[in-house]
Amino acid sequence: MNTIGNVSRPTFLIVPERSRKPRTVGVTHVLDKGASVAHTEAILASVAPFIDIWKFGWGTAYLDPALDRKLAQLRAAGVWSCLGGTLLEIAWLQGKETECLAWAHDVGFACVEVSCCVDDTATTEKHELARKAADSFVVLTEVGRKDPEHIMAPGEWAEEIAGDLDTGARWVLTEGRESGTVGLYRPDGSVREDVVAAVTSVDGASRILFEAPRKDQQAWLIRAFGPDVNLANVALDEAMALETLRLGLRADTFDLARQWLTV
Repeated sequence: MNTIGNVSRPTFLIVPERSRKPRTVGVTHVLDKGASVAHTEAILASVAPFIDIWKFGWGTAYLDPALDRKLAQLRAAGVWSCLGGTLLEIAWLQGKETECLAWAHDVGFACVEVSCCVDDTATTEKHELARKAADSFVVLTEVGRKDPEHIMAPGEWAEEIAGDLDTGARWVLTEGRESGTVGLYRPDGSVREDVVAAVTSVDGASRILFEAPRKDQQAWLIRAFGPDVNLANVALDEAMALETLRLGLRADTFDLARQWLTV
């Protein structure tokens, strides 16, 4: 049997090999919208082996009175903490990006997200900020726009991703928001296949973190790129459910199990 945490997992089923932590592919990135210390502890006790990056969404880290305790819990569980990109964007707009990065370093964040998804005119500044942040953090940049009226052409996605990777970013996030209805997705949540082709044309899929908050989006990406695709903005309570999708233990990817039998 394999052991996950303190529990032995059965091994009688044939499932695909999954990368092991610390992972560079097959990454699961979850979105914290303001979880309590107790909820954080409960989630980590259950599914820490399946979670790689824990993002403090928007400006929640700036307000969270239990931030230090939650960061300590994440370090102990081997999960990287990540400062959300919106907070750093706001700091940049106010000329306080240096102070924001210094604070994030002092409190113990492992990663920062650098984006220009609110102010879509600031790509050059985003790249400069990503280079600066890379001196102290694992950097995740983000491409795409939060405004549903601003639809980027596939070539624009590829061009911006190429620039982001040149900054030293570890991964590039593709915008989907927590709703899964903008950026990489159409308003009905369906995947923009032309955009997926463009973002993976730059350097493959291994350095792309696809924001995929919805089960159908996760299943589509697993089918397209396999169980070790990088998936982001996953709800805290759905990390184990996502792992079952990755391993073909759910109806949405059940048929993939037949393919894995012959691999």
